Amino acid sequence: MKRRKLGRSGLEVSAIGLGCMTMTGGYSVSPERREMIALIRKAVELGVTFFDTAEVYGPFLNEELLGEALQPFRGQVVIATKFGFQYDKDGRPSPANGLDSRPEQIRRAVEGSLKRLRVEAIDLLYQHRVDPKVPIEDVAGTVKELIEEGKVKHFGLSEAGPQTLRRAHAECPVSAVQYEYSLWWRKPEAEILPICEELGIGFVPYSPLGKGFLTGAIDESTSFAPSDLRSRIPRFSPEARQTNRALVDLLQRMAEQKGATPAQIALAWLLAQKPWIVPIPGTTKLHRLQENIGAVGLELSAEDLQALEEASTQVVGERYPEELERMTYVEAPPKGGIA
Repeated sequence: MKRRKLGRSGLEVSAIGLGCMTMTGGYSVSPERREMIALIRKAVELGVTFFDTAEVYGPFLNEELLGEALQPFRGQVVIATKFGFQYDKDGRPSPANGLDSRPEQIRRAVEGSLKRLRVEAIDLLYQHRVDPKVPIEDVAGTVKELIEEGKVKHFGLSEAGPQTLRRAHAECPVSAVQYEYSLWWRKPEAEILPICEELGIGFVPYSPLGKGFLTGAIDESTSFAPSDLRSRIPRFSPEARQTNRALVDLLQRMAEQKGATPAQIALAWLLAQKPWIVPIPGTTKLHRLQENIGAVGLELSAEDLQALEEASTQVVGERYPEELERMTYVEAPPKGGIA
């Protein structure tokens, strides 16, 4: 497995990471726990050293899963987790005012994550979503204190607005950011990737396979269970899927020419964008894990890259339901008051 450095932070990880959200639900029913532990450990054997989780996945169950699975590999792997949600008395994310990045809540979240992950320090701690009620300076300052206390090693942000990213980095160096990015969704190219290049921040694309669409396994006849997030995403409506098949058809033709798969072509496109980009495709299946890792050695020509870029501009449909999209690219309020 090739390795990459996330910007100028010194944080070195495998060129492909593993997103673990769906191992405790997310798109459908939860897989069997013992099978997921075996899969995570197999990923380590195959050279994966970068694992992504969050306290809200489950909630809490995903961190517990990784804590058990990766305990034998302490010091050999990098675990990224996230804070930023409020929970009700039953431990579920609160739908009323679910975001909470107050300093005291960050500290509570970190203490819980340390226990569940069975580690002494969190390798990479992201703010999961920007809290519009809390200045980013307060968030970054709290994480900076936690780094000084030895409880956190690196600071990250997820789906933050560009100015919030700059302000956070000025308060506490941001090692990596996480945004949705793929041939399916290219918004980060406009402002976020240039900021990362300027400031030396690593970039971690989540949903690098378009929530499964870029694998070629989904078409307009595919049905999703009500519990599956994709059942509520406009981009996964039957009409949008029919139009968006054109991109997948190109991926399949290119894959056939190269003895690869559509997913490998899509991941190779991402890896070709910048040397400090590390995708984290998620899976619950060993053959998909092996397939994703295989993208690391795949080379695309300039003509391949151009053809893929042109096809990706024809994708239609919003990427999230409105209530989730409102939580992305948010700018935090100014220090000393609400914007």
